[in-house]
Amino acid sequence: MKLQIAKGMRDFGPEEKILRKGVVKSLVEIFELYGYSPLETPIVERYDILSAKFGAGKESDVMKEIFKLTDQGKRKLGLRFDLTVPFARFIGMNSGIKMPFKRYQIGEVFRDGPIKLGRYREFWQCDVDVAGVENVRADSELICLAIDAFNKLGLDAYVELNNRKLLRGIIEDAGIKQSISDSVIISVDKLSKIGKSEVEKELKEKKIPVVQIKKLMKFFGFNGNNKEKIKFMKGKIKSKIGIEGLEEIEKILSYIPASKRKRVLFNLSLARGLGYYTGPIFECFLKNSKIKSSICAGGRYDEMMESYVGRKVPMTGISFGLDVIGEALKIMNQDRKKTIVELFVIPIAGVDCSDIVDDLRGGGIRTDLDLIGRGISKNLDYANKLGIPFVLFVGPKELKLNKFKLKDMTSGKEEIINLEKIIKKLV
Repeated sequence: MKLQIAKGMRDFGPEEKILRKGVVKSLVEIFELYGYSPLETPIVERYDILSAKFGAGKESDVMKEIFKLTDQGKRKLGLRFDLTVPFARFIGMNSGIKMPFKRYQIGEVFRDGPIKLGRYREFWQCDVDVAGVENVRADSELICLAIDAFNKLGLDAYVELNNRKLLRGIIEDAGIKQSISDSVIISVDKLSKIGKSEVEKELKEKKIPVVQIKKLMKFFGFNGNNKEKIKFMKGKIKSKIGIEGLEEIEKILSYIPASKRKRVLFNLSLARGLGYYTGPIFECFLKNSKIKSSICAGGRYDEMMESYVGRKVPMTGISFGLDVIGEALKIMNQDRKKTIVELFVIPIAGVDCSDIVDDLRGGGIRTDLDLIGRGISKNLDYANKLGIPFVLFVGPKELKLNKFKLKDMTSGKEEIINLEKIIKKLV
């Protein structure tokens, strides 16, 4: 048997897992700083929930990427492709929840799609969502949260902002039928990926008249700062829904503090491929990085609950890609931790260090010890290669005096010190 993992899936050794754990820790601190509480939902969902109109949406590429399965009762199921649809399902099943309801969730999602740097078929998302707030202040809060998360992680990133209402307005002003607007939006979303000519070609294949395509594309060629783009659109957009979408963008930008606003870019061609978005949408990218995929994205999906339970619940959220953030940090930081161990204990002359190690661990120090009886030089080499910062030598003499040699593996400095002072020093 040839041992291998499924395509698009990965193992994570200690070095990578430590890095990812650090990312999650930083994100959770920011999420909770903004008042979001934890939630957990199943990896497997009913297929009809995932494929509903305001789930993936029939026009979405995600529909082709759902991992499908059937249980022993012949029920159609699927692996969740994001954490947003399960969140909406949770809200629908718990009508007594106090609003607004703010939650974060971190876990695996699955998409049977193309693979590239930073994109896999099993990946982790770190989501924050709020239900029950119609005001776009909630959307501006999510953008601020994202920028604070970038700062905490040391990432040079920015946020692109647009509005699905504005896109629908543009489609309406171009004379294109609203019945195919979702399909048109999915094509527009590819402008930055495949270019104008390829998008036009795709729209022609969807039987959209050339004159309407030309009207549509005129909206997407303007360059300028946020104020200039808004001014340009005010002179062009005529439809009521488009004007409403543009006003929401202005409001969102006004609610963001000036220090953060400079990292927000109004991008008219940003569309987001999923069918459930109904209003403001955002996507976040790294500057000057090999990673071209977005590191987080989200938006407003006010109509999802109506599709599921027949009542409207305003909802908005943003999702951070743990995998793509991890890849970015790996590129930035070549020297990474290989172990969580802070102190490695080396027994000398076969002494029993059980009590010493127990006291160290009881004092809150992540401690390991030689379990296989290596010599001192081999143990030092082992600790050095793993990057363990401190080593403790314990022999019969040290046990008797209750004083031990502590070596700083970075500086090479050694000192004779008792257990109490070791714990005080390292905690």
